[in-house]
Amino acid sequence: MPVIKSPIPESKNETIQLRVSQDIKFRLARYAEFIRATPSYVVVEMLERLFKKDTEFQSYLASYKVPTPTETRGRKKPSPGQDPPSDL
Repeated sequence: MPVIKSPIPESKNETIQLRVSQDIKFRLARYAEFIRATPSYVVVEMLERLFKKDTEFQSYLASYKVPTPTETRGRKKPSPGQDPPSDL
């Protein structure tokens, strides 16, 4: 029985890029295959679980305003080596 449920269609998504070891990439692909989902879905679901479970992070996060899609539109991406805006 899988730990993560199969995906439900979601609204607008953003793209991020991650570097992981070959072993992590392999296991992520196999787990996604196991639950008939995409690797992206697995990563998002696990991050959601992590964010909900970490109460210290929840307290920290409460001090931030979550940006709406219109607030993030048109923002320039930081150059490599440049720190991102503090509200992201």
